[in-house]
Amino acid sequence: MEFKDYYKIMGLKPNATLDEVKKSYRRLARKYHPDVSKEPDAERNFKEVGEAYEVLKNPEKRASYDQLAAKWKSGQDFNLPPGWDAGYEYRGAGSEEFSGVDSAVFSDFFESLFGHNQQRSHAHQKAGAGHSNAQIQMKGQDHHARVLIDLEDAFHGAVREINLQSPQIDPQGYVINKTRSLKVKIPKGVKQGQQIRLTGQGEPGTKGGANGDLYLKLEFREHPFYSVVGHDLYLKLPLAPWEAALGAKIKVPTPTGQIELTIPADSGSDGKLRLKARGIPAKTPGDLYVILQIVLPPGTDPKAKALYQQMQQQVTFNPRANLGV
Repeated sequence: MEFKDYYKIMGLKPNATLDEVKKSYRRLARKYHPDVSKEPDAERNFKEVGEAYEVLKNPEKRASYDQLAAKWKSGQDFNLPPGWDAGYEYRGAGSEEFSGVDSAVFSDFFESLFGHNQQRSHAHQKAGAGHSNAQIQMKGQDHHARVLIDLEDAFHGAVREINLQSPQIDPQGYVINKTRSLKVKIPKGVKQGQQIRLTGQGEPGTKGGANGDLYLKLEFREHPFYSVVGHDLYLKLPLAPWEAALGAKIKVPTPTGQIELTIPADSGSDGKLRLKARGIPAKTPGDLYVILQIVLPPGTDPKAKALYQQMQQQVTFNPRANLGV
C-alpha cells in the first residue's frame, strides 16, 4: 500500500498550526477545483488535498497519522504495524463530518487508517441540535480508546495502569497530546476485542449533566508463542523428524505452565492436537490447539548430511506420490 504524505500534498511542515492547515486547504481547493481549474490532474489533486485536509484538521486523526509517519521509511511499501493506534483517546463513536469531500473517493490508505471511524455519534449530535451547550443540561460525550494487554492477563485477571493520550489544539493552533493515567481492572476471561466501560471517565457534562463514559477496547499484544481466535489459542510446535516419525513425549508451554504432551507416531507436519480447556478461561473455556511443525536438521551439518545420504540410498519414499509424479 502506498503511504500518503499529507503534509507534502498540502505544502505544509509537520508542525503547521490549524490556521495554516485551513489556509492551505482554501488556497489549494481553489487552485484545483475541477469546475474552474486548468491545472493538469486537477481532479486528482483536488481529491488528494481534500483527503489530506480531513486528517490534518482533526487533532485526533492527525496525532494518529503523525505516529505512523514517524515509523515509515521513504521508498518502502506501507503496512499498518500491529497496535498502531493503541493508547490514543478519541471523543465519541466517530469523527467530524467531511468537508464536502465524497468519502467514496478517499484512498485505500485513508480507509485502512480511518474507515472504521467514519460513522458519527448521531445520538450526541441529535441531543445538541438547535441548542447551545450553555443553555441545556447535557451528558458529556463518550470517549473511546484501544488498549494492549498481555495474554496472561486474561488467564488471571489483573489491575493495570494505562496511559492515554488525548490530542488537542492549544491556543496557538498546534496539536498537543495530553496524557492521563488510569488504573484499570482487567477481568479474568476477557477476549480479544472485548470492551470495558469506565463510568464517568469521558467528556465532562454541561450545566450539571453527567460525565460521559470511557470505553476501552482490549486487544492482546503479539505473543511470542500463541495466536488467539476467540477464547482458543494456537501454538506452533517444532518437532524433530524422529519425534514425528517415532512418537515422543515432550514438554510444551501453556499460559499456566509446562505440560508433557504425547506426540503420536507417524505424525505429519501441520497435524493438530487439541488440549481441551487449556485456552482462555470462560463459562465454556477455550482450547489450546498445538500445530505440529517438522523441522529438519540443516544439511550443512556433516553428521546430518551423512544421514540424509544414507536415507536417500536406503529408504524408498516419494513425497510427491499424490501428484502422480
